[in-house]
Amino acid sequence: MDNKAQIKLISRILIVLLLFIAVGCKSSKQIASSGELNSSLTSKQLIKEHNKKEAKFKTLQSRVKVEYVQGDKSQSHTINLRMEKDKTIWLSATLGIVRIKITPSKVSFYNKLDNTFFDGDFSLISDLLGTKLDFEKVQNILLGNSIYNLNDEKYNNDIHEGSYVLSPKNQKELFEIFYLLNPKHFKMDSQQLAQPLEHRMLQIDYKDYQEVNKQIVPQMVKIIAVEGNDETSISMEFKSVALNTDLRFPFRIPNGFEEIVIK
Repeated sequence: MDNKAQIKLISRILIVLLLFIAVGCKSSKQIASSGELNSSLTSKQLIKEHNKKEAKFKTLQSRVKVEYVQGDKSQSHTINLRMEKDKTIWLSATLGIVRIKITPSKVSFYNKLDNTFFDGDFSLISDLLGTKLDFEKVQNILLGNSIYNLNDEKYNNDIHEGSYVLSPKNQKELFEIFYLLNPKHFKMDSQQLAQPLEHRMLQIDYKDYQEVNKQIVPQMVKIIAVEGNDETSISMEFKSVALNTDLRFPFRIPNGFEEIVIK
């Protein structure tokens, strides 16, 4: 595998591990996902309700079962997730074979399967998706919040198949985005990002939510990523979660590993 192909493969792994992991809790209860739609609500009111539902916690840890399907190939992995909100996102595959640490300043990971590592900024992920990502945006996706700050633009609103739909009034030709809000709790039902000219689409569907310590967080998530004729599907199940416990985030790149360099 050449360097470019390896970077693309690692990028896909990172996107699966970073962008498509949400939150669950062993002491939680599933909440109803259906609610009565109110066509009189304005975009500002919908945004206000969504912002009010942002989960509040200090730390989170979970075991996440990830099922990954691409074409006729499928894989299943269990990943350990730890998070210190606004500071650190840490992920480790079984036996620490692949370990990732994300902070507001950089993304670092190593892979014991091929003895490689990466230690740099968010460009590895941003280049693949065609939009600039940072720690806050990644964290928002993990928690079922809008990927971009909804207060930064003006939005049209509509209703589609049981959800409120927000779309920017000045929708960009090269990059389209749609937010579908749940009428029961105003968290995301779906976030849909598209680059029509690049034939890229990313859809994050939050299938179920649950209430944890009076906070509403995702429970089941399904992701579809399309690039050209390639389609990838990822499903997640979240187990053994604990909130607000003391956590460590061990990370040390082993000696002798080869650095992946983006050219």
